[in-house]
Amino acid sequence: MSKKTQNTEWLFGIHTVQTLIKTSSERIVQIWVSRKTNQRLDKLLLQAKKADITVQRVNPEELDSKIDGNHQGVCAECTLGELHDEKWLRTHLERLDHPALLLILDGVTDPHNLGACLRTADASGVDAVIIPKDNSAGLTAVARKVASGAADSIPLVAVTNLARCMAQLQQNGIWITGAADETEQSIYDIDFSGAVALAMGAEGSGLRRLTREHCDQLAAIPMHGEVSSLNVSVATGVCLYEVVRQRQINNT
Repeated sequence: MSKKTQNTEWLFGIHTVQTLIKTSSERIVQIWVSRKTNQRLDKLLLQAKKADITVQRVNPEELDSKIDGNHQGVCAECTLGELHDEKWLRTHLERLDHPALLLILDGVTDPHNLGACLRTADASGVDAVIIPKDNSAGLTAVARKVASGAADSIPLVAVTNLARCMAQLQQNGIWITGAADETEQSIYDIDFSGAVALAMGAEGSGLRRLTREHCDQLAAIPMHGEVSSLNVSVATGVCLYEVVRQRQINNT
């Protein structure tokens, strides 16, 4: 992981830093880049110069000592990323000009899985990702690196009471489908054309009981081989792109 002070954190990786420059350059305090450059780092340096960001050229060993991970020759010191709350989410949903698509991650504690889910959420047009404040991975440097920039483009909403948040979403006309193995209903049997939220549970344990009870319906991903379940980030991708497929058909 990267080192974090009280008010700043270090993010690393070429794509992560490039996205940060593009979407949230005001957060960047400075960028450290290896003296051993390449074409991708040269492009990043040009972006940083255009954004008037301070750049420190350092030996690769200095980056190795600062970052615990594959930094790819660059890291950025920046102010802490923003986590949104339920009040922000309500306002955000009111402003949408299309049926909402939300992703609820219940008990996903592995930052690699969180990062992968954020990346898929960004690619599939998710409007916000909702996680519980407790029992969940946070926006660590590892999660941001795996998200490959999506952590700064997808709103992440951390809520104190996930069941209460789900009830409020339902009151606002959002239909919640929970992914679960024990139901015979397939995700391909669901109509995702309206405002929907997908609730995905942790790998192994799945959705917690209370979260499951607050879903409008449960659906399973058909499994035809010997493997009984999918990694949560893979399952999230399968489910989200079924929503994308249906909406594309309905819009043609």
